[in-house]
Amino acid sequence: MARILITRPEEDAAALAETLTGLGHQVQLEPLLSVRLREDAALDVTGAQALLFTSANGVRAAAMLTGERGLPALCVGDATARAARDAGFRTVKSAAGDVHDLAALVRGASRPYAGPLVHVAGTVAAGDLASDLAASGFEVRRAVVYEAVAAERFSEATHAAIKGRRIDAVTLFSPRTARTFARIVQEAGLGAMLDTVDLLCLSAAVAEALDALPRRRLLVAAEPTQTALIDLIR
Repeated sequence: MARILITRPEEDAAALAETLTGLGHQVQLEPLLSVRLREDAALDVTGAQALLFTSANGVRAAAMLTGERGLPALCVGDATARAARDAGFRTVKSAAGDVHDLAALVRGASRPYAGPLVHVAGTVAAGDLASDLAASGFEVRRAVVYEAVAAERFSEATHAAIKGRRIDAVTLFSPRTARTFARIVQEAGLGAMLDTVDLLCLSAAVAEALDALPRRRLLVAAEPTQTALIDLIR
């Protein structure tokens, strides 16, 4: 049994926690990003041929802002696709990867002349999906409708668990989450306590943000999916 710290936003952490608990691990939740709709959030899907989602947060935001469920939902990965199906989107496709894989999915599933694509995004986005697709003749409208606010410090429970060496592994799913984790660790003076902790990263970009931190091992999932990250734990 491993003691695992989950740093995903609260909305995304539940399914991972359930899976890891089912595998016999002990989990502790410490959301390092909290997601909220922007005050000026609006989503115009007029004339769009598809919606592009690079996170489950975008799916949840779209579901709150529009009743449209007939447009294809083209999603960066399986977790985002699952969120789209749960939200009622009828045509859902997963790129099972990162934004480059999503761009490839779009080029295979859509046509430049069929109308603009609407990318439902947050204030901080990984990669430049619009530029990538513009090179193939697509028009991408980026709708910035939510923001992810980084935590300033760990909860008392997590601070105590790291200080007391009661954490064996930390899951990290985005470069921004990784940077937030690294900053809080350094500001709290907890770096020396990570020498027995595995840092489990969704991608090489996530791992790069943690390169300066002490750790037992810095491990990267074979592909940028939650399933692959769970395989690291197995």
